[in-house]
Amino acid sequence: MKNYFDFKEEQTWRNFVTRLVLIIISIALIVWAMPHDNLSHFHIEKGKPWKYADFTAPFDFPVYKSDDAIRAEKDSLMKAYEPYYQYNQEKEAQMVKIFQQDYVDGIPELGPEYVKIISNRLHSLYQQGIMSPTEYSELRSDTARMIRIVVNKQANSVSIMEVYSTKTAYEQLFQDEMLALQRPILQKCNLNDYITPNLVYDRERSETSINDMMSSIALATGVVQKGQKIVERGEIVTDKTYRAIESFMKENERLHEDNTQNQFSLLGRILYVTLIILGFTLYLSLYRRDYLVKSRKIMMAYALITIFAILTGIFMRNTFLHVYILPYAMVPIFVRVFMDSRTAFMAHITMILICAVMLTHSFEFVVVETVAGLVAISSLRELSQRSQLFKSAVLIAIATMAINLSFDWMQTDSLSKIDYSTYNYLIVNGITLLFAYPLLYLIEKAFGFTSDITLIELSNTNNQLLRQMSEIAPGTFNHSIQVANLAGEIANKIGAEAQLVRTGALYHDIGKLTNPIYFTENQSGVNPHEMLTEIESAQMIISHVTEGQKMADKYDLPKEIRDFISTHHGQGKAKYFYIKYHKEHPDEVVDDLLFTYPGPNPFTREQAILMMADTVEAASRSMSEYTEEAIRDLVDKMIDTQVNDGFFRECPITFRDIQYAKTVLIDKLKTIYHTRISYPSEK
Repeated sequence: MKNYFDFKEEQTWRNFVTRLVLIIISIALIVWAMPHDNLSHFHIEKGKPWKYADFTAPFDFPVYKSDDAIRAEKDSLMKAYEPYYQYNQEKEAQMVKIFQQDYVDGIPELGPEYVKIISNRLHSLYQQGIMSPTEYSELRSDTARMIRIVVNKQANSVSIMEVYSTKTAYEQLFQDEMLALQRPILQKCNLNDYITPNLVYDRERSETSINDMMSSIALATGVVQKGQKIVERGEIVTDKTYRAIESFMKENERLHEDNTQNQFSLLGRILYVTLIILGFTLYLSLYRRDYLVKSRKIMMAYALITIFAILTGIFMRNTFLHVYILPYAMVPIFVRVFMDSRTAFMAHITMILICAVMLTHSFEFVVVETVAGLVAISSLRELSQRSQLFKSAVLIAIATMAINLSFDWMQTDSLSKIDYSTYNYLIVNGITLLFAYPLLYLIEKAFGFTSDITLIELSNTNNQLLRQMSEIAPGTFNHSIQVANLAGEIANKIGAEAQLVRTGALYHDIGKLTNPIYFTENQSGVNPHEMLTEIESAQMIISHVTEGQKMADKYDLPKEIRDFISTHHGQGKAKYFYIKYHKEHPDEVVDDLLFTYPGPNPFTREQAILMMADTVEAASRSMSEYTEEAIRDLVDKMIDTQVNDGFFRECPITFRDIQYAKTVLIDKLKTIYHTRISYPSEK
């Protein structure tokens, strides 16, 4: 038989691989969500107090000029910029030659001298320089603009007013007095066909010139030395401070563009997260090894840590909201409700340490959120009412604001320098904690847990199933209530989960609803077992366990409650009919399975408590006298028989717990049946 306390048997390869995969996935998701550099995620506002911790330069970096200042310098230099144009000497000769060939016989209606005049005039225009109308109009907008004309590798600065476009060159052609007089005739000659740009934009030289000019602009106005304090907490952010912080952010991002730096940064993040997660896993392995075989609880803890780490990373990358809005205290609340206080604190610290490395004010964050977690754990020892969560949220908000105020008072010399927006975030944080109540339902369904709130709801006697039991099987209903009271008192005495065992006790006999008349507590003078054989009667009695399981499935009762139904008789026998059959068939080999409950035997303390309370309460109803001695003998006999039959071998209940259970049962039964001392006889 499997030993409950032999944890080595629980460490199967399957469980090990499952936990390993869970750890790897958690680490991978957290590292992915982490900002590549937490130092660059400041939210800066000019004229507002610096809301982070004192900021000291971690390395030397230049103080860059603002974009507006650099843009103004560039605009100023561009005003003095002279674009380069190549002078095409061949273009003049080509176009003049074409003109002379077209009018080799002279211009109609004019003398031959006009061909020479026009040729000389074209020569003069080409010597001055002609460019395209588009380029000319862009440059001409600034009348002081100069250009550089490159002739035979020599560049000369020329005013834009001294060159022409094709259009202005054509007009300039008719500035000659002789040509002006003959303009009507010359217009028929289409002289503009002989005017074409001979100044071509030299892109390469121009861009080189621009780059040289831009490179001469100093991007920085000074240098901040390593260790130099830039701004103190609460200090108003001036323009100078703003530029220094922005310069740090730019320089920091530039440094992290280096692949080698990025690789080391990634390795650092992986190592850090791995160590923190392994630390939490080590705690579970050393102190809560029982959780390692409950994969759902482990999955919940790691999932909560991972989710809040991812949310923190998102908030830090976008900087649109403060991280204090995130309800980190939800993690210890959920872990406390479904696991225990110590594990809740360790899970909370694990999450806080992971999230803190993403922040610029990590120390204050760790302190504030640690306080929030401690308050959450201490104020929600048992979550059984909605009002508890409201009170806890108020206490958390007050505690976090108080601890943040202490930091503000230590780091400022004036109340006017305190950034009160942080307190608004903490108030919002307290409000968001109220969403823990509906989220509990989602976690229950997602991981298959059962919270105290659900147990309390199930314990309501107006519940459909319990109300049905009170109407159809009132004797069983009263028996269940008595067992619930007895089991609850035992659980409180030995430190077990009282609410769980009370609820389980109310539902442990729901299978009797199928045939209530076959059970003694529901009979009123008529016993249908007189019409059945011992085997049939035993099967009818035993069937209330299997029928109870079917009914539990129908009404979607939690697994923890269904376990109470299957284990409250364990693998015991329907002894009354078993013994009776033996007596009536002394020579027959009895098939014990016909008289044996399907089980299994109890495997939790709560299930063992219910078995003891159920057996003793039922047996007490058949007692002939209710003296203290009789009750004590009954309790000792029933429970000792269960121990000797091995019903408790698979559950972590101790002999001390069993002895306490006996004491509670004796005291309560004495109270129920109003026992008195036995008076001596007068004779």
